[in-house]
Amino acid sequence: MAGIYIHIPFCKQACHYCDFHFSTSIKRKDELLAAICSEIELRKSEISVPIKTIYFGGGTPSLLNKEEIDLLIGEVYKNFEVEENIEISLEANPDDLTKDKLYQLSKTKINRLSIGVQSFFEEDLKLMNRAHNALEAKECLKMAAQYFDNISVDLIYGIPGLDDKRWEENLDIIVAFGIPHISSYALTVEPKTALKKLIENGKIAPVSEINSHRQYLILLDKMKKEGYVNYEFSNFGKQGCFSENNTAYWQGKSYLGLGPSAHSFDGNIRSWNVSNNIQYITQIQKGKLPIERETLSKTDQYNEYLMTGLRTMWGVSLNKVENDFGIKYLDYLFQQAESSINNGLLEIVFANVVKPSAKKEGTSPNDKILIISEKGKFLSDGIASNLFMVE
Repeated sequence: MAGIYIHIPFCKQACHYCDFHFSTSIKRKDELLAAICSEIELRKSEISVPIKTIYFGGGTPSLLNKEEIDLLIGEVYKNFEVEENIEISLEANPDDLTKDKLYQLSKTKINRLSIGVQSFFEEDLKLMNRAHNALEAKECLKMAAQYFDNISVDLIYGIPGLDDKRWEENLDIIVAFGIPHISSYALTVEPKTALKKLIENGKIAPVSEINSHRQYLILLDKMKKEGYVNYEFSNFGKQGCFSENNTAYWQGKSYLGLGPSAHSFDGNIRSWNVSNNIQYITQIQKGKLPIERETLSKTDQYNEYLMTGLRTMWGVSLNKVENDFGIKYLDYLFQQAESSINNGLLEIVFANVVKPSAKKEGTSPNDKILIISEKGKFLSDGIASNLFMVE
């Protein structure tokens, strides 16, 4: 299977924490959408297996109307073989999801919404410079449930001024709405963002890693009690409601990224489009791909497998490490992992401890896997980096 990612680089306004590629001007939207359609055709030979997922990310894809969404999905169907039961996700902001907009979206092939709520409290939304307000956040979820069964909500913790009580209320609201999937991220301060400047100028308090860690533990506890599976560090789903698109990323499946700044991966080669709308449009209009490519070495692939695998409930298969990379890599992994295992941050378990409905493809029940323990979860990226092999 393979996935298609389509980057829509338009937003109403800039969130203070965001470092993704976007523009608040939509003057060249028609040209850009035409360029994405052309890129689809130019790259149709890059994927020879059926498409299982299509994901509209951004930016703010919910700024597109029904006709524009239909156009892009139609081009994918025209140029690729598409599986029958495909997951098609659209990232959306609450202020875009009016009743009429939701009705129009329900008439497209979109069957999953990922709604960027982030918080249900005004003070948090204002600090992050979100375009919606708390009332819109709640109202859109009420209406969305009338048109879509498969809904995910994004929440952010570790926001300066966000106390544990308000954070718990955010989670309670999500649970009360019966949302089957939650993606929750710690607020991070990225270079060249408004948030970084505001913190440096003393207008916003610094982000506290201690508060973020504590609120992540609250998140884990609450989601577990409510029957959500923490199948990836930041993602929690009821059984049958895991994101197929994101799961494919973490399991190393191929995906094709379309649009400015979009990334692609085929197992061996990683590529990315130029992060500039005008350059992207100009090159595509000339029949050229504005793309850079990097062939991953065996060590690069090993390190990437560790980074993605250890973020998930499926962990890192020791059989796969030996079969795909060799005994040298397996011995090195055991050597590097020893201290983290002794400290209770990593565990080696049999694959059959994973619930059958959530097993990773191709994993034998007797396969031993390396996983992050509950104690080590918040430190997963650092633990993984300690296992990397340096060429």
